[in-house]
Amino acid sequence: MGSFVPHTDDELAAMLADVGLEGLDELYEPIPARLRLGRELSLPHARAEAEVLEEIERLGSANRAARRDLVVFAGGGAFDHDVPAAVRALALQSAFVTAYTPYQPEVSQGVLQALFEFQTLVARLLGMDLANASLYDGAAATVEAVNLAVAATKRHRVVVSRGVAPRYRSAVATLGRPRGLEVVEVGVDETLATRFADVTGSASALVVAYPNAFGRLEDLRAARDAATALGALLVVVADPLACALVEPPGAFGADVVVAEGQSLGIPLSFGGPYLGLFTTRSAYVRLVPGRLVGATVDGEGRRGYVTTLRTREQDIRRERATSNVCTNQTLLAIWAAINLSWRGRQGMVDLARANYDAAHYLALRLEQLGVRVLGRPFVREFVVDLGVDAAEVRERLLEEGWLAGVLVPEEPTWVVLTATEARTKEEIDAFAERLAKEVR
Repeated sequence: MGSFVPHTDDELAAMLADVGLEGLDELYEPIPARLRLGRELSLPHARAEAEVLEEIERLGSANRAARRDLVVFAGGGAFDHDVPAAVRALALQSAFVTAYTPYQPEVSQGVLQALFEFQTLVARLLGMDLANASLYDGAAATVEAVNLAVAATKRHRVVVSRGVAPRYRSAVATLGRPRGLEVVEVGVDETLATRFADVTGSASALVVAYPNAFGRLEDLRAARDAATALGALLVVVADPLACALVEPPGAFGADVVVAEGQSLGIPLSFGGPYLGLFTTRSAYVRLVPGRLVGATVDGEGRRGYVTTLRTREQDIRRERATSNVCTNQTLLAIWAAINLSWRGRQGMVDLARANYDAAHYLALRLEQLGVRVLGRPFVREFVVDLGVDAAEVRERLLEEGWLAGVLVPEEPTWVVLTATEARTKEEIDAFAERLAKEVR
């Protein structure tokens, strides 16, 4: 076993003696032998900086990038949108790139003001009372919404629609297990809408997606009624861009609304980082995870910004905490705020309409070519049933430069498609004709 480089042998001996251990082997004793390395790391010889950069570029060139190598018809929380040049230029200012919400807010008023604006914009977009300063991604935000519901209701049963994206459901189940949560899933009907009539008993939260992972626009009035019958909080996993076009979840009485914020101007990348949006009602402000920026005035009446409703349990009384999140995605939150401000209310509506039109045109062309489209009404994603193995079809099209949607784990012949404003009519027509050739 090795040791951490900055620690000298004398320092290691002192620390081990302080906890009553004779050596590092005794320290690592609780770790099963099969999980220990048991040998020295076989690392390559040191290289010059130029050689390392060349190797990184070589590895990076193996990636197939959107637009450069692929025409993207996949969404699922990672959409190929046009990002305005002004948004890129402003968001990549060095003051923002190096930003981190400080514990001494008086030294960073600009960053805190930007985050305050972000919170305001997100709360308005989703129709809720307040938003926090962001979380890691949509899945993490969903887990935190469940944590809030459990803390608010003192119940440990959670009902999750299968219309929620599989990775979100997996995150809730995985991170809920150590807390003793009972996660119950409720299915969807032939129209791909959640079967709210199947929801029974009591629960802390009813988690639904709007639109759901199949693109289907759920009935949130029915979801609200079902949550009330359960005595549960209604947690909605929303598409923020869709909320610029349809009534936001807050209008239907949602208690917590979370979302993946990538559509708010953040370019596609290889696995992130992305942006978790978290909004709720004022009644639950003391249970909000992460950071919350507020506006105030100083002793001379000057406006200022602070991290508020702290000190919090997750900082100092961790045994009582409802969350262990103490940070946020500052850069990407500011990026989203710049994009929302730049586009404005009408600009977001226009963008959402362009996505709606592109996706519906793609669905129309596919139906004209004999491809079965499922799950209406939809906003900008929809399911097609290819009648053959969708994974194999997607691999074949990938080799030809098409990224043909998101697979549905439970349905091997289904794929979820979208077309954003970045797709031209010519691209949509060509893709529809190529995909139709795979259908039986």
